[in-house]
Amino acid sequence: TREMGKPLAETRGDVQEAIDTAYYAGSEGRRMFGHTVPSELRKKWAMSYRRPIGVAGIITPFNFPLAIPSWKMFPALVCGNSCVFKPAEDVPNTGTLFVEILLEAGIPPEVLQLVHGTGESVGSAIVEHPEIPLVSFTGSTKTGSYIGATCGRMHKRLSLEMGGKNAQIVLDDADLDLALDGALWGAFGTTGQRCTATSRLVLQSGIHDKFLGMLLERTRALKLGDGRRKGTDVGPLIHESSRQKVARYVDIGVQEGADLLCGGKVPDGDDLAHGNFFEPTIFSRVEQGSRLEQEEIFGPVLSVIRVKTVDEAFAVNNGVRYGLSSSVYTRDVNVAFRALNELDNGITYINAPTIGAEAHLPFGGVKQTGNGHREGGWEVYEFFSETKVGYVDFSGTLQRAQIDNYLGTPS
Repeated sequence: TREMGKPLAETRGDVQEAIDTAYYAGSEGRRMFGHTVPSELRKKWAMSYRRPIGVAGIITPFNFPLAIPSWKMFPALVCGNSCVFKPAEDVPNTGTLFVEILLEAGIPPEVLQLVHGTGESVGSAIVEHPEIPLVSFTGSTKTGSYIGATCGRMHKRLSLEMGGKNAQIVLDDADLDLALDGALWGAFGTTGQRCTATSRLVLQSGIHDKFLGMLLERTRALKLGDGRRKGTDVGPLIHESSRQKVARYVDIGVQEGADLLCGGKVPDGDDLAHGNFFEPTIFSRVEQGSRLEQEEIFGPVLSVIRVKTVDEAFAVNNGVRYGLSSSVYTRDVNVAFRALNELDNGITYINAPTIGAEAHLPFGGVKQTGNGHREGGWEVYEFFSETKVGYVDFSGTLQRAQIDNYLGTPS
């Protein structure tokens, strides 16, 4: 909380997620399954197993300075790899404490190296090092594109977890009080600095005006302040350049003709003068395809889009270059299962906000959010390990697999 500002309740959740991931990783270490299958030939054994790859380059962001490193390093270590870990330069102390905890717990020092610095210097050195065969990165899509090009050229294994422009859809039959809690938490939790943050709110026309009024009332009551103080709902942005970026997008939204309904500025008051605070901001009448609706802001800005039908809502959700998380509030089980099938995201929540992933399920997205690999759950262990196939022939003679098994007529 001292380093990146989010309220203590959120920080405790960050720590708990690392604890949960540790327990899960300890269990998965007993489940590194291979396969034993019949051979085509007599007196021959065939199997596969998982083995380590080598040194893993771990590059993590500022917003979850304990949880995200745990997502990556625990599976990497359980799979038998060593790690070179670069935390975000904005949260060096949390990264250092994490490594100190792991060393105290008995992780051998030679398998875990901590390096501090900027992405341009230390991050690039990790990505471009010829003896680091796999890289796991969480950060911006722009940086991920550079890393992807470099790792592709060097034939490295790469996991990318990048941006999002996530939508919460609230349909006419939704529980509006439940949807309201979800929208507030999704949009303004962690000051909107999550890749899964709710940055778009898609409201069906029948509930649009009523729900928007409820949302504005609750948003205006949110308390900004020091995350260490009881009662703080929204902390500061990570640094001044982030606050300037959010302010630029507010200007963009106004220029595009959207209605600025609340927020949109640096707050007044001496108690907020020395932090990178920005008021929770809501725009309505946001047009599909506008920059405000399409581009990741990574701050407390929520764009409200009105739709008439479920099909239109789904099209709005899918009409961005990202595909991380989505959310639908409805009482219609048929629409709920349609959403699971049709929304083009790695994660879809029904009657829950766009944030809230659990440590034992895969996490990640499609399109420009990721490159197909997943953090968390069982799938990440496949990323951090290599399949090795072994054959044992105890026949004492040369056996030639398909040649000896050929069923056709020799020419």
